[in-house]
Amino acid sequence: MLNRKLVCAFIIFLTLSAYAQEATQPKDATDFTKKENAKFLQMLNFADKQDYADAARGFVAALPNGEIKDDKGNVIWDLNVYAFEKGEQVPDTVNPSLWRLAQLNLNNGLFKVTDRIYQIRGLDLSNMSILEGDTGLIVIDPLISKGAAKAGIDLYYANRPAKPIVAVVYTHSHVDHFGGVKGIVNQADIANGKVKIIAPDGFLAEAISENVYAGNAMSRRAQYQYGIFLPRGARGQVDAGLGKSGSTGEVTLIAPTTTIYKTGEKLNIDGIDMEFQMAPDTEAPAEMLIYLPQFKALASAEDLTHTLHNLYTLRGAQVRDANKWWKTINEAIDRYGDKIDVIFAQHHWPKWGNENIVPYMKKQRNIFKYIHDQSLRYMNQGYTPIEVAEMLVVPDAIAKEWYNRGYYGSVNHDSKAVYQRYLGWYDSNPANLHPIIPAEAAKNYVKYMGGANKAIKMAKDDYKKGNYRWVAEVMKQVVYSDPNNKEAKELQADAFEQLGYQQENPTWRNEYLMGAYELRNGVKQENIDVASIDVILAMTPEMIFDYMGLALNGPKAVGKGGTFNVTFSDLQNQKYAVTLEDGVLVYSPDKLHKQADFAMTIPKSSLVQIMVGMTTIDKEVAAGNAQVTGDQSKFNDLLGLLEKFSPNFNIVTPNKMS
Repeated sequence: MLNRKLVCAFIIFLTLSAYAQEATQPKDATDFTKKENAKFLQMLNFADKQDYADAARGFVAALPNGEIKDDKGNVIWDLNVYAFEKGEQVPDTVNPSLWRLAQLNLNNGLFKVTDRIYQIRGLDLSNMSILEGDTGLIVIDPLISKGAAKAGIDLYYANRPAKPIVAVVYTHSHVDHFGGVKGIVNQADIANGKVKIIAPDGFLAEAISENVYAGNAMSRRAQYQYGIFLPRGARGQVDAGLGKSGSTGEVTLIAPTTTIYKTGEKLNIDGIDMEFQMAPDTEAPAEMLIYLPQFKALASAEDLTHTLHNLYTLRGAQVRDANKWWKTINEAIDRYGDKIDVIFAQHHWPKWGNENIVPYMKKQRNIFKYIHDQSLRYMNQGYTPIEVAEMLVVPDAIAKEWYNRGYYGSVNHDSKAVYQRYLGWYDSNPANLHPIIPAEAAKNYVKYMGGANKAIKMAKDDYKKGNYRWVAEVMKQVVYSDPNNKEAKELQADAFEQLGYQQENPTWRNEYLMGAYELRNGVKQENIDVASIDVILAMTPEMIFDYMGLALNGPKAVGKGGTFNVTFSDLQNQKYAVTLEDGVLVYSPDKLHKQADFAMTIPKSSLVQIMVGMTTIDKEVAAGNAQVTGDQSKFNDLLGLLEKFSPNFNIVTPNKMS
């Protein structure tokens, strides 16, 4: 039967980050790493302190004690673990540019952006923005977890008049922008019309589908992107790029009551005028910017932040469209550029002054367009993804701006995302069309190398020369050919570690250091129930059946069959004809089989809870929630064919082939 690990990589990250601990003693930076990091001190303008001033501007009050606890007294957010970043001396094991960002992201608390606009920053990975209406508050993006959002609004109320919340706006469909909603409002407030929930078209479908379909794979990969098990320290995790890390605790969701469909739509909420600009398929599939004419302010969601953003996120997600992204920013410039005095986003800190804002918008627009266009130019000359990424160099006039540094995305992996979006995984070289699996290929590579001992000896020489990327590549083959070769694993871990210390991008750093961690310590066998019941229950019927289909063990299902009629009693008796045949589960809406093996009339929430093992059909029938007819064993057999996904699969060592 399905387990409940159905939510996206973010949620896994948030929960498991509380378990981060140091199991091995990381090593020092080598002389080669020190020299690589020192180059950044000469390359970038560290004398420019404007961001430090902007990040502190408007400060009202800090988070008390630097931590947040949930209702049970569990610590779900702790900035004290980053106290080591307050020193001026940059450690040898951290890229100086990353160290700068890590210090900027330490700013936390309540900040005044401009009259009637406030932000909660540094209480989670994302920001919560608060607009002061005539009689109430409008909250934009209520953080990740219920506890963090509650702490944020409590901090606001401790320093500002305690007006009621009259509306919540979700700028886009990622969990760090909606998960804390029940920490500030409740379902009853929405049901009785006291609070509106406003979101862009497609929000609910995208928020759920990304969090379900590939959730288990994303969750495992997120452990690398965010460095979940790394110690917080100069040799471990120092930042997450968009913020320090993410809060743990309960992730919630309330469905929108008001949907924004097109650019130019306007709302007046409690005396505040809001004009919306749609931004689909940019940073999120469903996203929107908000212009506030009374304050000459633009809320840029996550399309304009203090980093080059991801076109492809390392945890895995659908590739984003750089072409739409630059056009969205360009449209914002055309619509609002001469009418903006302040721009604030749902990560990082604002910028003030039209003379500063418009150049910032233009240069972020230009870096996305440059990466998009030049990647396509190289692609059309026949270069492969790896070649394109190595060849593409962004001009200094764009690249050396602090807000265009690769703290979350990078020129390298963003260019590969452009390739993937247009041409997919295949580089057209037939040698790469049908390669053998990595573990088998590795055995042949090592054999051709003259054996593991020879390869290790040569790799050690390259390690001494600072050729860490090559050492990592060669030792990958040795490790995959023999996962028990401790010497090879230690050498690859050493190479990963030095590569991590050199990274300006914290997600790349975390990827390398997590690889080193697991080579030395193995995969941490955690079996934590991290599902957000709000996200699960928000699944549409189609999503329920889609997920059952992708969780179905096809080989075991071959030769088995069944027909099922499902009527949802709480959805105006919506009907679905479901069929198991040929190892697949198919369904048709608005239809029932004339003669089904098994039929049920049931609330959607009950079926979801049956699917994830929280209840059973018998219990729902006994409680009067469900009515069934036919051969129930057929449906039980179907449930038994659904895979229980484990988040503990291997990454830097080979997985067993099923």
